[in-house]
Amino acid sequence: MTSSDEITYIRPLGLISGVAARSMCDAGQALPLAGGPLAFTHGEALSRDRSGNAIRAISELGDRLVRLSEPRGPFAGIPLPDTNSDAGGKPLVMGILNVTPDSFFDGGKHAGADAAIAHGRAMHAAGADIIDIGGESTRPGAAPVTVDEELGRVMPVVAALANDGVPVSIDTRRAPVMAEAIATGARVVNDVTALRGDCDSLAIVAASGASVILMHMQGAPETMQSAPRYDDVVLDVYDALVARVAACEAAGIARSRICIDPGIGFGKTAAHSLELISSLAMFHGLGCAVAIGVSRKSFIDALVGPVAPEDRLPGSLAAMLVALGQGVQIVRVHDVGDTVQAISLWRQAQEPLI
Repeated sequence: MTSSDEITYIRPLGLISGVAARSMCDAGQALPLAGGPLAFTHGEALSRDRSGNAIRAISELGDRLVRLSEPRGPFAGIPLPDTNSDAGGKPLVMGILNVTPDSFFDGGKHAGADAAIAHGRAMHAAGADIIDIGGESTRPGAAPVTVDEELGRVMPVVAALANDGVPVSIDTRRAPVMAEAIATGARVVNDVTALRGDCDSLAIVAASGASVILMHMQGAPETMQSAPRYDDVVLDVYDALVARVAACEAAGIARSRICIDPGIGFGKTAAHSLELISSLAMFHGLGCAVAIGVSRKSFIDALVGPVAPEDRLPGSLAAMLVALGQGVQIVRVHDVGDTVQAISLWRQAQEPLI
């Protein structure tokens, strides 16, 4: 076993909910996970040896677990699940609105501004807390578009939905698109490059006051799925996100404005994605909200057999519920109504705490 000074990662274990979670937290036998309605009793402490291999040991609760358990404030002005709320709070649903002709699932369905605006309004009415608007496909193998083309696709939609009072996120890796969308009312920047893709991105987000979702991606969309490789995918992704959170804080973006996303399917094999999904609770150790996007993705096809994107809703919901069971606060989805229904049943099954 390594000394406590060498431990750099902690994965929560013994996740519980409901009356048991509240009672054990009150008795000091458990800690709330990210201040939310789930709790945990132990942690798996991990470090790396000189060869980069993970060394694991089970630890009792202690000071190292504070960041895992402290409450998270609102994200983009919207409250996150909170153990101190009578109802526990609910995870946020982010509806995906692709204003593109080539996205892997819904490319072309909402490519025109009028169709996109109507779909965004429908998703908000169905229960989406945030609408995530993107004008460039980042599916595996996708080619980039110009800044002007991206702006032309997304800005009429951002303007219309923001004017409606709908919380809007801009899904982009380009600083000029971020700047114009924020100026038009977007509250969130969702960047697959974690603000690395454009040298001006950090400064624009820092000055704006907008919240940001930092996603992990190995490589670029054009080539990211050709041969993704990690020494330990969970620890490697964690380390990369630690570095990006630190870069954001150094640029003036408070941790309270940051959400992290491990980037399922972005430079990961199906096995990598499954390992990340099963270890999501560990990422609360970053002290940020945690988001996940599993909706309709190809890892489902790889794990259960040939399933076209239009038939992957059951797998999407199953993976999402696993994520919620590890305290994930934000889920990014195509199917808002189905997701809201699944979350409602999940929460009611764990009452009275959640």
